[in-house]
Amino acid sequence: MEDIPTQIQFPHLASEISAMREADQNMRKRNLDDDSWEEGLDENNTKRMKEIVHEIGWPSVSKVGADASRASWLLVQHADHDVAFQSHCLALMQELPSGEVQSRNIAFLTDRVRVNSGQPQLYGTQFKQVDGKHVPKDIEDPEHVDERRKSMGLDTLADNIALMELSYPLK
Repeated sequence: MEDIPTQIQFPHLASEISAMREADQNMRKRNLDDDSWEEGLDENNTKRMKEIVHEIGWPSVSKVGADASRASWLLVQHADHDVAFQSHCLALMQELPSGEVQSRNIAFLTDRVRVNSGQPQLYGTQFKQVDGKHVPKDIEDPEHVDERRKSMGLDTLADNIALMELSYPLK
């Protein structure tokens, strides 16, 4: 793993990205409880993330810190209305050296882009609800999914499904 500078290059953007993530997560938590949803929040976050990515490239660990880099991934993960932007960000993330972005985030965004493009996912990170259960959306070569998951720092698919059932019980 390459050494990552302890000082981040864009602290002002790190704060802004973290605030955007907080608004994103607050909206989603409210939605789980009372079906409220702020129309346009994802679109506004995507618009701002496009500006940030255009300005500095992918918000990596050395640019905005580990927390804001993860927050950037989450905001792009929720940009389902703009798969081209998700794909662009995925390509930027994949070019970075180890330590600048979490491999698990690359796995999640890879699956999100594939699912949003009508392709089966590689890592089994995207789910749907079927008969009151969390079920992975279609997976390419499912016999080897756990090997691919392990290579990206993810637990087994079975363990992930069990965690989903505990963390996000369906009504």
